[in-house]
Amino acid sequence: MIEVAPAIRPDLSYIDSLQRKNAEELSFYPKTVFEREIDNHRVLLAKINGDPAGYLYHGALGEICRIHQACIQYDARGNLYGAALVNWLSAMCKAAGVLSISLRCGSDIEANKFWRSVGFDCIGVTKGGARRMRDINNWQRWLQPQLFTASVAPSEKKQDASMWRARDKTTKASQFIRGKVMQRYRIVIEGDT
Repeated sequence: MIEVAPAIRPDLSYIDSLQRKNAEELSFYPKTVFEREIDNHRVLLAKINGDPAGYLYHGALGEICRIHQACIQYDARGNLYGAALVNWLSAMCKAAGVLSISLRCGSDIEANKFWRSVGFDCIGVTKGGARRMRDINNWQRWLQPQLFTASVAPSEKKQDASMWRARDKTTKASQFIRGKVMQRYRIVIEGDT
């Protein structure tokens, strides 16, 4: 039996451990962020027979609720735990009058198939960072009836960090650069292809 409930502080070590095990597919959040968001009731935990199986971290319940991170442990994937988390969040959002739930997902991640299967539409594709050179699929699930909705085909572009590694040695670029410097760096990288 699947149980979904807000995470509590003792769940923090499990959440952080699962995040680290899936670091290539997830954005990274420090433990302090999860501590704060658990206290704000923004982290949901899926359990099976009392044992945790995954979590979903979401933003505030405004007009749009954003999913910042969702992860199901590898041996429990495909067993509806993720769907249970999304359904729980959807019910919470509907009760609060939220219009839609959105998220961003790297184009090379298997989770894109999951998001489509639980009722999300890809509404746009943007360029990802220069380190992985992949696209980012923007997914949205409408909770209120819409007159018009537009969707696009999600990108399936695979990540390619080879240019980052090659450039990193010659330009001394860091994965921590941001903004206009990162945009110029990306133009240099893409200009070589």
